Parts: sequence; C-alpha cells; structure tokens
Amino acid sequence: MARIAVIGAGMGGMAAAARLAVAGHEVVVHERTDTYGGALRRFTRDGFSFDTGPGLLHLPAVQRDLFVKTGRAALEDRVGLVQVPVTARHVFPDGSAVTLPNAARGKVVDALDEALGAGAGERWSELLGRAREVWEAVRRPLLEEPLRDEPGSRGALVRDDALPVRPRRRGLLRLPRSLRPGRAPALAALADGELRDPRLAALLGSCAWAHGLDPATAPASAIVLPYIEDTFGTWYVRGGMRNLAQALYERCRERHVEFRFGTRVTEVRERDGRAAGVGPLADGAGEADAVVVGGVAGAPGGVAGGELGTARLTVLLALRGAPDDNTAHRTVVHRDLGGAGRAPVTVLQPDDPALRPEGDFGTAVLSVPVPVGSLRTQAEAERLADELLATVDAAGLGLGPRVLWREVRTPADTEAETGAPGGRVPPPALPGAGGAFLHPANHPAGSAPLPGLYAAGGWSHPGGGLAAAGMTGAMVAGLVQDPEWRGSR
Repeated sequence: MARIAVIGAGMGGMAAAARLAVAGHEVVVHERTDTYGGALRRFTRDGFSFDTGPGLLHLPAVQRDLFVKTGRAALEDRVGLVQVPVTARHVFPDGSAVTLPNAARGKVVDALDEALGAGAGERWSELLGRAREVWEAVRRPLLEEPLRDEPGSRGALVRDDALPVRPRRRGLLRLPRSLRPGRAPALAALADGELRDPRLAALLGSCAWAHGLDPATAPASAIVLPYIEDTFGTWYVRGGMRNLAQALYERCRERHVEFRFGTRVTEVRERDGRAAGVGPLADGAGEADAVVVGGVAGAPGGVAGGELGTARLTVLLALRGAPDDNTAHRTVVHRDLGGAGRAPVTVLQPDDPALRPEGDFGTAVLSVPVPVGSLRTQAEAERLADELLATVDAAGLGLGPRVLWREVRTPADTEAETGAPGGRVPPPALPGAGGAFLHPANHPAGSAPLPGLYAAGGWSHPGGGLAAAGMTGAMVAGLVQDPEWRGSR
C-alpha cells in the first residue's frame, strides 16, 4: 500500500482518488477551496439553482465504469441520469431552424432535409460516417491509453495528420486551396468544402465552439465531437450536474479517501529523485509515495498544460413561467453563418423542478466562449450579457420579458473556482495537427519532471470534458500500479 497525495478535488482528481483507494492505497486529497467538484459548481439564490460548469454529459459509459470499478452501487443508483429528447435546436441568422433528435441518425437526416433542404441530411450523415473512421482509428490511443511517444507506439498516431479525414475529391479545381491533398485542413475549411451549406457548416462549427475551440483553427479531426454526441447521446443529471460531483465525492469517502479542504499546495516535494509529498504542510501531513496533480494550468510539479481553449461568459437567468413541452433542453443560437466567425450562444433550459421554486418559474443558462483576457471589467461582462440576451430573444426565445433577475459570471469567477489562469476552460484532446491539440501526458515517462509524479484532470491527457476527466483517473490509477500500463484490456 502506497501513500498517495492528490492535488485538487476536481472530477479528474477524485476519479483517480477513488480508483487508487479501491486498489488499497492510502489517498489524501488536498483542495485549495472549500468544496469539491472543480468546474462542476452550483449557484443558488431565492430557490433557484444553476449549474455553473458543464450542463450536459456525453459518453456516460466512462462514469458508469468508474462507479462499477469503485463500489457496489452503480451510477444510476446514485444519480438520476436521463437522456434528453433532442441533442439541440439550432437557430440560424436567416431565420431557419432545425431540431436534432438525440442519438437517432435516421431522424436527424430527415430533420435536416426538412429544415435545410433535400440532400442536407445525406451530406451531414456522410461526414459523420467519415468521423466514425477517425474515431475508430484513434479512440483507444486518444482516450483509453496513456500518451506515449515511443517509436512505433500508437501514441504517435494521434499526432499524425495522415488520418482518414481528407476531403472527398470532386476535382482539384473545385476544392479550395486549404482542402487540397497534402494539407491537413481546419474544421471550418472542411465544413465549407464538404457540407456546401453555410448553415450545416455553422452547425458543425458549433460542435467545436461548445468545447472552446475555434473551427477556423481546430483540426478537421474535430469531426469526432459531433460523432460522439450523435452515437452515444446527450445526457442530463436530474437536480443538476453538480449532483454527479456529489456522487463521486461520496464514493471517494466510502473508499476512505481523506479530503483536506482549504489547503493550498504550492510545491511538490522531492526525495532521492522522486516525488515525496506536497507542501507547505506541517507535521508531515503532506508526505507521500506518489503525487497526482489534479489538473489546473500551472499547477505544482510542472506537468499541467494550459495554452489551449478559451474562457467563458455565463449568464444565469431566473425566469417567470416554466418551460413548455416544446422547449428544447439546449438551444444553439448562431450569430454567423458558416464554420467560422463569432461563437454561437448556447442556451440551456432544463425542465427540472429541483432547480426552481414551487410555482410557475423556470431557469435558463446562456453561455459563450470568449478570448482569455477579453473581459476586463464587470461592466464589459454586463454589456456582453445584454447583447447575448438580445440575440437569443431576436431568435424567438422570448427570455428577456420573463427575467426576474440574472447573475453574470465572468472568466474571473471560473479562475477563482478552478484556479485556471484567466478562467480558461480545457478543451478535449484532438488528433492530428502534429499534436498541437494534445495535452501533457499523465505520466510523462522519459521526460517526466519527477518520477512518482502523475497528472489527472482536464489539463492533462486526454483533456477537458467530464468523460475525459474520468479517463484520466483510470490512466493515473493504472500507471501508479504499473508504470508500463498500456490501458484496460
């Protein structure tokens, strides 16, 4: 049995802690704030509750596996996990709109044909079919195995641009320069060349923007993002996504993980050339045989990244009137047509009585990615919030007249909660582009700053998102047990 110190009680750190504890290790989690969950926080006021981080869940199999591997009670025994009826409703600047059924490819094709014209659904489906090729090629090395750079390893594949994401040839003279063979296109360029409808291109681009990635610069391999939603569905946790963090925290406590809140760790201690604990803590409280850095950019130990992704502005709306039966859980309001341009506004309106007072009330969360450092004052954030609300109302959502009060949350609020400089939100890792969209390895063997030092959470491989955070826990637990661990079999 080893003593393990985990820095940070985010979802990645807790996933690692639970798995390590069930393997028989003594685990202590040091968290600088007064609570757990990382970005999965909750804002409450006057009987209204809001998720301030991720509002939906993808790849729930990752969380199910975590709960199966760490205790008797399954995930659904601890949280109310429901599949939302539609992936999203998209509203475009030209007034057209389309509602995409959840995890139903045939119905999606029909919906696109009806809303955007004959052939739109076929082009979208064809692109997702090619995304499946990318997914099957990189799923294991990207999401299930530690990132390695040894010659001939599958880890090299996720850096290679020679993935099955090339544009279909329709004659070189008909392809834009950025799509010609021999060049790895950006997602927006692929969308323009392949989908041949600016609304479809905007729909594809929104899948990148949702993760804080600009489709003008994100690699074309980002087509795996809509494929994941289309194939595995979109899910919600009743009572809000914060309940998922609470369930994982309780699972850690059941496995005798110790939590020390209000403990700021500023260094990883070294002894005999290995990580030997965290500090500054008195009375030997930070001594350990291994240290797991739970994922913020610039964290102690130097193993976390943080140059990718954007920040985010979030507007919480307490509303008069509950949502009607036709209100989509997620609405994406596009401010530009095409795969690039301004990021769309995402509106979440969960029909969840647990989030609102008794009576005729509702909630909505507006969010949009913003460049790091772009909102320097609260007044600037309030002006942008006004603009976003006007945009969604012009698209027909009618939220403005229903607002009782609002709370505008800036990147500074995200930074205070997660510790990420500038409030940056980590995006998921993506293959290709020479590895430019990958995150640091969980145990960078051969180039590790310190043996016995590991990384979990959104700023390490395989990046941001709840599914990826869960995978970091599995990878770290495997590597602590065996430094040559190659992934689950």
